[in-house]
Amino acid sequence: MTDKTDNIIPLKHLVIMPDGDRRWAKAKGLPLWEGHRRGAQNIQSLLEACQELKIPYLSMWGFSTENWKRSPEEVEQLMNLFRDFIIKKRNDIIKNKINFRHIGRKDRLSPDLLQGLEQLEKDTANFTEWHYIVGLDYGGQDEIVRATQKIIAEVQLGKLDVSALTPDIFETYLDTNGIPNPDFIIRTSGEQRTSGFMAYQSGYAELLFLPINFPDLTKEKLKEVIAEYYNRQRRFGAG
Repeated sequence: MTDKTDNIIPLKHLVIMPDGDRRWAKAKGLPLWEGHRRGAQNIQSLLEACQELKIPYLSMWGFSTENWKRSPEEVEQLMNLFRDFIIKKRNDIIKNKINFRHIGRKDRLSPDLLQGLEQLEKDTANFTEWHYIVGLDYGGQDEIVRATQKIIAEVQLGKLDVSALTPDIFETYLDTNGIPNPDFIIRTSGEQRTSGFMAYQSGYAELLFLPINFPDLTKEKLKEVIAEYYNRQRRFGAG
């Protein structure tokens, strides 16, 4: 009989899908914007929790490729929130030696926001212990399509032999190149789907759907739910 502890794999890459900001605000009779603001306030404490729990990679979805369908007012509020985050939190990120990485499309973000993201990536590029990955204008299907387009272009230029393409090589064309695949994906708000976040990478990730909205995901609550990961057996198709 195999001891359960034999199947325990340290949690290296945690994904949090921060859903429910608007529902949180509506339930409290507050403007929708207040929900987004309160959700953003959680990020620093969740980063701290990951360091305390020795989880080196934290990924979060900030804005999907489909979120452009929201009202222009809400989209602008969210973009301003991201700008504000980069300005106010960059010193904390650098102080805590966290490697920052943006995944997602670059062509539809405003020049000033993209410049801020790229500058923070450069300023933290040498940090290797802790990693914070943010998906802005990110979609899993979109990422796979863009990776495929890059591969086709290199095949046409004679830089890549299509017969030599393997999963390992394909992964180098993804936004997450160099980032380990997710071990544990947590989505708040009670929605029970991943909506394609890291669709290629998350095939064997453990999933947890929390009934609470994202502003209520405190550091203490996160520490509690991480225990759920260590109560599971990861088999990777082995039985």
